[in-house]
Order: sequence, then structure tokens, then C-alpha cells
Amino acid sequence: MSKRRAGRRSAWIAAIALFAMLPFGGAASAHAYSAGYSTLTIAKSEIRLEYAIDELSVIEWAGGDANDDKMLDQAEFEAVKDSFAAILEKHLALKTGGTELPWSSIENYRLERKGDASDVILDLIYPALSEDGTISLSDKLYVDDQKTNYVDLLTVNYGSSQSTAALSGKDRTWSLRMTDEEYASLPADLQQQTTQSAEQAEPDSAANAPVPEEGAAAHGTGTATSGWFSFFKLGMNHILGGYDHLLFLFSLIIARQTFKQYAAMITAFTVAHSITLTLTVLGWISVPGSIVEPLIALSICYVAVDNMLRANVRYRWVLTFLFGLVHGMGFADILVEMNLPRASLGVDLASFNLGIEAVQLGLIAICLPLLYALHRYRHEKRIVYAASSLALLLGGIWLFERTFG
Repeated sequence: MSKRRAGRRSAWIAAIALFAMLPFGGAASAHAYSAGYSTLTIAKSEIRLEYAIDELSVIEWAGGDANDDKMLDQAEFEAVKDSFAAILEKHLALKTGGTELPWSSIENYRLERKGDASDVILDLIYPALSEDGTISLSDKLYVDDQKTNYVDLLTVNYGSSQSTAALSGKDRTWSLRMTDEEYASLPADLQQQTTQSAEQAEPDSAANAPVPEEGAAAHGTGTATSGWFSFFKLGMNHILGGYDHLLFLFSLIIARQTFKQYAAMITAFTVAHSITLTLTVLGWISVPGSIVEPLIALSICYVAVDNMLRANVRYRWVLTFLFGLVHGMGFADILVEMNLPRASLGVDLASFNLGIEAVQLGLIAICLPLLYALHRYRHEKRIVYAASSLALLLGGIWLFERTFG
């Protein structure tokens, strides 16, 4: 086999491999995430679980969208609220002392408007915690649905301590075993615990609030998930399910660049999205999704056109930094509604961000050898043009859906 023929074969293998990484299946839904938000509040006399979930997930499970607008109005919610509560009862299980607790009552079951979407929220009241101080929460919603990326972001308040966990993938159980001292320090009722938790959220109180020991206070048994590692995995799953973010990265790296340019570009993207991710979760900046999501789609279109019009891309790290600021706000959407305890905020944010970076670096490491093989082919510009055209098409579809949908 001649060198030219071998080089052409290598180029086509590289091109096919790179095309296979494009999110063809994501055109209809660039963010196929379903999110539940649980707040577990524990007192000696009873336990409260506040559970919130997006309206699209409720429609998937219980229907009710009579006018097919992908939203629930109050009348539609009233028609399906009982059936959805029955679904939740089958999939949410709270245990203490190894025994599953029955639902004692449902309080304040409501449809709550948040920005351009609605959440369904209900408070569940459970009987008292067992004296051995053990408690676990399992969420099996969507567990057998491979197409839906579901996560339940859990915050637990017990006495002066707090714990967080991200229940996702196959790891859907959180567990806690309190020490005798922690159990003895629990307030007698939920009102006292709620007051104590609110005081912890104050800046002055947060500095002195005790930090729960991850290994003892929130430990795993079997499929239990808690602490920093659950947020690390959440970050990985979030970008793997965020086809628009992956397509943006693909569009950035498909154009011919030196290794130094690639390194500068990836560094710029990492720094930029880390800044806005952190500021958004902290609440220091707040840009609605109705603005952020179209801008993410626009970033894909812009880079794709840039690839098609310019033979040599230079200073792409500047462009990447600017768009990275927008993507960071998109990464943050899953965490914004979770009331992360100040004691664990830094660890949870860092773990989530590291999960994102682990996937990005892994994909870049896989793609670079393929890209170098592609760029040695004499028709590489045609392949880059074709790949960028496809990215422009998908980005344009998302831009139209997010602007006018």
C-alpha cells in the first residue's frame, strides 16, 4: 500500500471516528435532563421531605398536557396531581431502622412558577426517626429509562449539621447513621429544626456552623451515594448529556491548530466556565435560561461559520473564553435551585467542575490523535467544512427552538 493511499485511509478513519462523536441524537433535545430537588429535614418527632421536580417530567409520567404546549397550567395540574403522587409514592422510599416509612400526609402540594417554567412541589411528612439514628432515601424515578438523565439533588438538615448528595445514574440511595450525640441534639419538632437550618444559612452563623464529617455522617452502603464523589459524577454526566456543550467543543477543535493553540483554547474555556459556574451558583449573577440557552446555540453556529470562512484560525482562545462564560452559566443550571450548605459549597462546586473537566480532557485526549491524522490529509479542508456545516445545522436548529419554541 502506497504512503498516499495509507494516509488517505488514515484520514477517512479519523474523519469517521470524529463524526461518530457528534451528537446526532441530540437535535430534538440538547439538554435531556430531568431534575428533582429534595430537602430532608429531620427532627425527633417527625421527618419532612420537600420534593420538587420540573413540569416536563410530571407530564412524561402522568400526562395532563391537554393543549400540548409542554407546560402545565393549574387546571391541568389538578387533573393529574393524584396520579403523580401515587407514582412518587412507588419510587421514593424513606427508611429508618431498616423499615420503610409510610406516607403519613402530603402538605402544600402545589404548582409553582419559576421563570419560564414550572415546578411541581410537595411536602411529605413521615413518622419519627428510629432511635438507632439510621435513615436512608432511595429515588428510583427513571431508573430503568436509559434515555433520560435524571438527578435528585438532595440537601439534608439534621440538628446543626447538613449533608448534600447528588443521586443519579445507578447510585440512587443516600444513607445516614447519626452518632448518639447527633441524635440527642436533634430538635424536638420540625419548626425548631427549620429555624435552626435558617440560622445556619446566615453568613455570620455559617462561619461557625459545624461541618458534617462525610465519612461518618453521610456514608454509603451498597449503592449509597453522598458527598463530593456524587457531585463529581454529576459533573461528568451533566456534560455527557449536554450535547450542545459537546458540539461546541467539537466545533472548536476540528479546525487545524497547533498543540499550543489547543492547550490555550482548552485552558481559556476551563477558566471562563469555572468563573460563571461559581458566580451563578453563589447567586452573584443571574441570567435567565431564556437568554443563556440561545446564546449557547449561537456559540456553536459562530464557531462553525468561523471554521468555514477562515483558512487559519488564530487567537481562538479569546473567542473560547468569551463563549465559555456563557457555557458556565449553562453548566450551573442544574445546581442553581439546590440550597447547597455553605459548609460544603466549595467542595461540591469543585467536585462538580472537576467532573466536567475530566470528561473534557478525556475527549480531547481521544480526539487529538484523530485530528492530527485528519490534518495530514490533503482534503482535510473539505472534511472540516462538512463537519462544520453539520455543526451549523444542529446549532441553528437549537437556536431556532430556544428562541421561538
